[in-house]
Amino acid sequence: MEQKYDTIVVGGGIAGLTAAAYVARSGQKTLLIEKNRELGGLVNTFARNGFRFEAGVRALEDAGIILPMLTDLGITIETVKSPVSVGIENEILNITDISSLEEYKNMLKRFYPESSAEIDEVIKTIRKIMKHMEILYGLENPIFMDLKNDYPYIFKKLLPWLPRFLFTIGKINKMQYPVEEYLAKTVKNQALIDIISQHFFKNTPTFFALSYFSLYLDYFYPKGGVGKLADAVHKKYKELGGEVKNNTSITAVNPDSKTLTDDKGEVNTYNNLIWAADLKTLYKIADTSTYQSKNAANVGQTKSLILKNKGTDTVFSLYLQLNEPLETFGKIANGHFFYTPSRKGLGMIHREELDHLLQNFDTLTKEDIYAWLDRFIALNTFEISIPGLKDKTLVPEGKTGMIISFLAEYALFHKIEKAGWLPEFVTEVEKRVIDVISASVYPVLKDKIIGQFSFSPISIRNRIASSEGAIVGWEFTKQMPVIHKIQHVAKSVLTPIPNIYQAGQWAYSPSGVPMSILTGKLAADSVLKNSPKRTKKL
Repeated sequence: MEQKYDTIVVGGGIAGLTAAAYVARSGQKTLLIEKNRELGGLVNTFARNGFRFEAGVRALEDAGIILPMLTDLGITIETVKSPVSVGIENEILNITDISSLEEYKNMLKRFYPESSAEIDEVIKTIRKIMKHMEILYGLENPIFMDLKNDYPYIFKKLLPWLPRFLFTIGKINKMQYPVEEYLAKTVKNQALIDIISQHFFKNTPTFFALSYFSLYLDYFYPKGGVGKLADAVHKKYKELGGEVKNNTSITAVNPDSKTLTDDKGEVNTYNNLIWAADLKTLYKIADTSTYQSKNAANVGQTKSLILKNKGTDTVFSLYLQLNEPLETFGKIANGHFFYTPSRKGLGMIHREELDHLLQNFDTLTKEDIYAWLDRFIALNTFEISIPGLKDKTLVPEGKTGMIISFLAEYALFHKIEKAGWLPEFVTEVEKRVIDVISASVYPVLKDKIIGQFSFSPISIRNRIASSEGAIVGWEFTKQMPVIHKIQHVAKSVLTPIPNIYQAGQWAYSPSGVPMSILTGKLAADSVLKNSPKRTKKL
């Protein structure tokens, strides 16, 4: 039986949850559709044999967005700080405050003394960006505030902040070029360039890449795991009367009849649709053949641009269950740890050599690919997360759960998948990661493993239906298919198809949890602006 809704939200990640909660709060009849059994997308915590792990992001940064959203919706979650460590070979720095930047500079100089002046210049740029970040995210985002009644916020915070914000936007826009370009102009030592940049996505804008030290100082962690954030918003949405359909994929969108058809053959009608899922999927399944509005040409152009672009780098994550107490690892580094086992850096291994490998894949042997993999793993940078060091209840007593991740190229895993030896390749990747980390920062690791599994880029693609397994949206190109300037973020939720809005990691680039939440709220606001007034639910 066909159901009619004021608003349907497709995609139950944090963007879709945020959008659905705000629309439901206005009194609209709202349906949230999610392809998986659980909600949250990449903001998800799961259990395995008594260990709890993150399926996506390892910690959160507020950015003036997450905490104001929770307050606005009347949601309370318990959080702790998520301190970060950075390490190269046998040197590890536990970051505590802004003074740690000076220690980081000195650490780099000990590894690259010949590049002392260049390091000074990079650190000088990072300091400037950190000041810009204080302005950019140093205020509760006004979109979550009561601007009609909160006069102290308006006159004491917002109005004094606006001129500084506009000035900062100008500075940000001047640093939108890829970080690789900035470093190539500033630093001569390729190894140093690699150590600074090889954990960034390819062509990440300089401003966002070099803002990482600010993010390190801002990270926090919900007690019980990052997934508690999504759980809390989901609970609020249900309290507001919202409906959810899990384990459901959309197979067709008809903008003319305003209908969605799912994989069970059921049809639902909407007045407004918020698409908080993969944008390529929307433009593949939306029927615009009879579309007669003045935007018809724009629909075709947008569809072409969306489909010809691809997602940015993805990740490979190894999950380990260890028969070793947390204290062993806590003495070495914090529970969120960026570690590079060699000062040499990846050089051309992750870009030029990988491109050559992909272009000539059919002519190469497994041995050729494994030889490349040996060097790639040995010289990479790893993001290591130990949830139990943030919340001891997430692991059995006397045990440790660990996640070791690194940037990976979806195209390589996809080619190997088509060639029929993906399980073997994944096993070999796991072995090499364990060998490298055991031979460097955690010598105890190898002999203490009682369980292991991994998520590859293919796993991410299959689980969250993300094109190319991307985790932050689009690859950074000169012609981005979506908005990527902060001053235009309100427009990022608009599509050329009437009554359809977009939100989440695919709506704005570069994206993360705060921007996904922000676009979810903006999409909801756009829907409500163009909908009949309803009674707001408290």
